[in-house]
Amino acid sequence: MKFRTEIEISPLRVQIGYENRVLTLGSCFAAHIAGKLAGAKFRVTENPSGILFNPLSIAAAIRSYASPAAVTRDELGFDGDVWYHFGFHGDFSAPTAEEALARMNAARQAGAEALRTADRVILTFGTAWVYERRGEVVANCHRRPAAEFSRRRLSVGEIVESVAELIGGPLAGKQIILTISPVRHIGGTLAGNAVSKAALRLAAEELTQRFGCVEYFPAYEIVTDDLRDYRFYADDLVHPAPQAVTYVWEKFTETALTDRARRLLPEVEAIAAAAAHRPRNPQSEAHRSFCRRQLERIAALPEIDFRSEAACFRRCLEINS
Repeated sequence: MKFRTEIEISPLRVQIGYENRVLTLGSCFAAHIAGKLAGAKFRVTENPSGILFNPLSIAAAIRSYASPAAVTRDELGFDGDVWYHFGFHGDFSAPTAEEALARMNAARQAGAEALRTADRVILTFGTAWVYERRGEVVANCHRRPAAEFSRRRLSVGEIVESVAELIGGPLAGKQIILTISPVRHIGGTLAGNAVSKAALRLAAEELTQRFGCVEYFPAYEIVTDDLRDYRFYADDLVHPAPQAVTYVWEKFTETALTDRARRLLPEVEAIAAAAAHRPRNPQSEAHRSFCRRQLERIAALPEIDFRSEAACFRRCLEINS
């Protein structure tokens, strides 16, 4: 008997190898995938402006990286405690305007560099619901009073055209993987969440049909249909549990990584784990020998950025020399 409908995913047309540079943008689920990629030593930049939930805010961030004008003081708001910007996550807010501007402008420049160098872009749409202030969609409401905003749902056409404009502009020549976040946005009711995810999924389908550079990875379906159980959610019953994230990552490695990247992955993960290893006796000859072996393994993989791990092993050898 079968007790679940496991999703079989064909290899994606868009593949990621260690030679590629990846930019990930979108909801907190994009951060999970970016974290897994970074942990596996892929060259990845994640959400330079912070987590973004809706497609229009993602598009606005990409446009700001393509033409990185400096954030100015008159763009900021102040709530009595911190200075904030409606286009940036709250992590960039600060007690002084100068500190907030420094953080935001550094993030925008980092985003500009990541966009310039990336040849692979992963976009994760979290919700089709947006909040508008003075006719402009905001990326983050920063706990401002609800009366300051109007809430509406994006149409499939709006989502498609916002991404299509990027493909004809800042994302031209880049390979794109679209995902829908399995995180449940239940603040506006479960029914509202269902309609929102449906709009996002239809938009993703249309984009993959229109553009050969766009591929869809079914993270949403893996969690909601394949796993399909509350034990795969965190205690809030909204976010996927770590076990679910790991399962999605396994599916991602099977379908979105190049053959060579998949072959190298176990060795790369083993070296990264070795660097995090805490020796029983850092001054022992056994540990020095261990560090030398790791440096030899690193030398055999020149295409992988192991600078921090190599520095760790060399430092141990120098200390104990």
